[in-house]
Amino acid sequence: MKRIPLTFDRAVLTTARLPKPFLPEIALLGRSNVGKSSLLNQVAGQKGLARTSNTPGRTQSLNFYKSGETLYLVDLPGYGYAKVPERVRQAWRKLIESYLETRESLVGGILILDIRRDPTELDRIMHNWLVTRNLPHLVVATKMDKLSRSKAARSLAVIRKEFNLTPDGLVGFSANTGAGRDRVSVWIEEQKRTQ
Repeated sequence: MKRIPLTFDRAVLTTARLPKPFLPEIALLGRSNVGKSSLLNQVAGQKGLARTSNTPGRTQSLNFYKSGETLYLVDLPGYGYAKVPERVRQAWRKLIESYLETRESLVGGILILDIRRDPTELDRIMHNWLVTRNLPHLVVATKMDKLSRSKAARSLAVIRKEFNLTPDGLVGFSANTGAGRDRVSVWIEEQKRTQ
């Protein structure tokens, strides 16, 4: 079982609090309540590293997780539906856009989708953003254990076609069973080696 040791480094609410860009960073992107925190916990092999919740919008800052002195994984607030006031949502949007557009140490992204839901326009926009900037990226379909094997296979085929992905560009993942964790971890390690 491949795990990546991670430690929580900081929560950032304004770009002024961003760490100095001396380590490569991989952003975790996805809708609210898609399972970004659960994925982080599973990849690190630490249950309580990132806070999980059934309430959309729990992640309200850019959360930096450090892998030794080699890499940051950056958990971004989820886009789309969240039970927060509009002014808070707009503040998140400004923070996320500023980070994505200006961060020189951003070297890749993991786009996280819920396998039970069709990709949204925001998912397509985020994937297109990664493609047009030529950033290495991986698409991860979470909550695989919530579907039968045949339904999961159909959903993965839809996602693969929607985003024109190679077989290596999409991983089915379950935080409950650990399915897909090794493939995600290996991809992250590969990004470390290419920097």
